[in-house]
Amino acid sequence: MNDLFQHIEEAHRAIRPQVSVTPLTFSPMLSKATGCNVYLKCEHLQHTGSFKFRGATNKLRLLDADARRNGVLTVSSGNHGQGVALAGKLAGVPVTVYASTSAAAIKLDAIRALGAEVITLNDTTLAVELEAARQAKLKGMAFVSPYNDLDVIAGQGTIGMELHEQATDLAAVFASVGGGGLISGIGTAVKTLSPKTDVIGCWPANSTALYSSFKAGKIIDVEESETISDGTAGGVEPDSVTFDIGREVITGTSLVTEEEIKAAMKLLAQTDRWMVEGAAGVALASMLQLSAQYQGRAVAVVLCGRNIMLNKFIEAVK
Repeated sequence: MNDLFQHIEEAHRAIRPQVSVTPLTFSPMLSKATGCNVYLKCEHLQHTGSFKFRGATNKLRLLDADARRNGVLTVSSGNHGQGVALAGKLAGVPVTVYASTSAAAIKLDAIRALGAEVITLNDTTLAVELEAARQAKLKGMAFVSPYNDLDVIAGQGTIGMELHEQATDLAAVFASVGGGGLISGIGTAVKTLSPKTDVIGCWPANSTALYSSFKAGKIIDVEESETISDGTAGGVEPDSVTFDIGREVITGTSLVTEEEIKAAMKLLAQTDRWMVEGAAGVALASMLQLSAQYQGRAVAVVLCGRNIMLNKFIEAVK
């Protein structure tokens, strides 16, 4: 954990000014409703509307000249692809993004608009991920994993550095979990700088790949149901570094239903006028679920992204 923390510290300095320091805002209405002092870490205000730009920027800055010329290949349902596409555009690195045909068209269009090439495959998210990694090896290109990469994790961990600078008395930080890159980075920074702060991993009950793997003691395949939290959906690579890191830094967990996620998204729109995607709703729903444990104490909810289609958001909150 010490090596990764040093890597996060370095990233925290090196990715500026391309990567914004996002606000940590106090929510009076959520605080009144829960009895906690609720702070919102506004990663939905990051460039491309998601935290993913952090890890992508850190990964690309560490590539050597040959790797930059050859370009990078990645896989994404949307947010990571946009983050890598923008990071590549700013760094002059060609980007190719593999995605499942089930990915939201508007997200793939956003990736293309940033200058990346998009290749879609009619397969599961994990299968597309494994094929993308295979193609990167065949073509001699650097593969930018959404989560199974310490450089990417270090970039995401800069959120934890900012949280410590913005609020030193947090009782808990709530963050949604898919492949585990976000929680691994944030958790490493937070537990190093503030060991007493709880790091709560938040999952939609319909998509629990890493959670179920923790319970099983090894990475396993998990049957998933549809979830509005598409940013956290999908399986986990068999060798993912996030398995061991996550087990070390996550101190509490929460599983929330689709109804709880949608209710949290609606509540946030009412209280703070933010329209966020399902993965951000997962973190807020988990805080609402566990708020009795943190009465009168400060908690931070990581609003990890805003990239949701308007009709999908309206359908969710009506």
